[in-house]
Amino acid sequence: MEAISGRYKDLILNMIKYSSRSTTVTSDDVYRPGNPKLLPFIDTMVSENVEPGSGIRSLENLVELARLAADGASCLLLLEHYSNFDLPAFSYLLRQAGKEGVDIDSRIVAVAGIKLTETDPVVAAFSEAYSRLVIYPSRSLEIIKNNIKDPKELVSEMMKGASINHAAMKALGQLKKSGKLILVFPAGTRYRPWDPSSKKGVREIDSYLKSFDYMSLVAVNGNILRVNPEGEMHEDLVCKDKVVFTAGAPLSCEEFRDRAKQHKHFRDDKKQVIVDALMAGLETMHEEAERSL
Repeated sequence: MEAISGRYKDLILNMIKYSSRSTTVTSDDVYRPGNPKLLPFIDTMVSENVEPGSGIRSLENLVELARLAADGASCLLLLEHYSNFDLPAFSYLLRQAGKEGVDIDSRIVAVAGIKLTETDPVVAAFSEAYSRLVIYPSRSLEIIKNNIKDPKELVSEMMKGASINHAAMKALGQLKKSGKLILVFPAGTRYRPWDPSSKKGVREIDSYLKSFDYMSLVAVNGNILRVNPEGEMHEDLVCKDKVVFTAGAPLSCEEFRDRAKQHKHFRDDKKQVIVDALMAGLETMHEEAERSL
């Protein structure tokens, strides 16, 4: 395996030329439509590494979710998260699936942490290719609290986070009623085998479930961009693999939450119980798909 920044150095340099190079997020630009000029570069990387047999399973479930969204329902796509190429591979394979897949892909808006835009111009260029809603994740806020020692700087950053999240929730309220499919990674971070907590869903996901009508769970099997334990995101390791996304049938968010709450015990964290049930559902789908590959 080779670092993506080395393997695709020339493509990445060309991407940066076509990117906006804006690596600062404010409350005025939390919703960022995808930049189509960047897609061909990323599609080349994906196409060279996804092996035969890659694709979208149960596409009809996503077609039904898109129909519900087109009819005015608010709809979530909840994906497992193993790689920074989960979204690029999902988008590419959807568009390879024909007209219905192209329509589904055109509706997707991914909820993305601010780190993907502000940390590095290379990472930002990859993120810019896809429509996204930028948020300031709770995990990032905790890191800020632990690392910024200057009280004034800390207050400033906390206010920035609050402002961005307020604007993001306002934009989300508009997007989710406009036929879009809001894509969220409920773990909030890529899974790292040496850190079991990276596969635990963040409790804030329950707030999404509470405010949306329908959701589809999507299991991810296969990974063409492995986390580099000794490097930054642009140093992740590219490799060939069969990548399969398995889409679950649309579920009522309200009914899912009600079922999950029935199994909680006294003094349980209700939000976390619901998110744990969601992650358990994704894990079951993942294992079933793995056995059939």
